[in-house]
This record gives sequence, structure tokens and C-alpha cells, in this order.
Amino acid sequence: MPHFTIEYSANLDHRVDIGAVCEIVRKAAVETGIFPLGGIRVRAIRCEHYAVADNRHDYGFLDMVLRIGEGRDLATRQKAGEHVFEALSKHLDPVFAASKFALSFDMQINDKDTSWKRNNIHDALKVVAAHG
Repeated sequence: MPHFTIEYSANLDHRVDIGAVCEIVRKAAVETGIFPLGGIRVRAIRCEHYAVADNRHDYGFLDMVLRIGEGRDLATRQKAGEHVFEALSKHLDPVFAASKFALSFDMQINDKDTSWKRNNIHDALKVVAAHG
């Protein structure tokens, strides 16, 4: 963990580089200093079918959910969330300026008793760090 899931309206394809959005979010998550590098995941899901407000087809949205493990206090979570949201929001300023657009971000805490994981990326990063 952390795992970011981005859902976005298909009409953003010509206005937003979603790969760049994923990288902005990944980089901002690293910059917070509170997430293990080997656990960071950012994925984007294009929503072909959607309805927004009064159903005008030029309205767009990007909704991001972050799932994290337990153990971080509220102030730490808020500071990290604000950092990630600010970086993403700033990157998307041109979309706000040029169109009707909704951006949302929610953070959820996974219950460790009902969350299972298997990951060998942490070990690989340790080898890279040790040997360059």
C-alpha cells in the first residue's frame, strides 16, 4: 500500500495525458515520505459510460481513491493527502480553465485483519539500493 485508483471520463482522452497523471500522483506519493516505495501503485480506469450533472457530454471528471494500511495518524494522512491532491490539481489546472471538470480524491484505510498481500518488490528494491 498505498494503492491509488483513478477513474476518469472518456472525454478527457484528448485533454489529459493520463500516463502523466499517474506519474504526478506516484511522484507526489513518494514525496510525502510516509509510503513505502515498493508498495506504491497508481492505476487509471477509463470510464466509457458515464453521466454527469445534467448529462452534457462536455463535462468531465477524474475521481481518485487511495487505499492505505492502518497506522498513520489523522494529521499525517491529511498532510500527505493534501500534498498529493495539490500536485494533481495543479497539473489539471489547464483542464479546469478550458472546460467544465470535477476532480475528487478520497482516502480509505484498509483493515489489516481483512487485507491480504503478497509482494516481492520491496526485496528487489533493497537489492537495487545495495548494489546500485
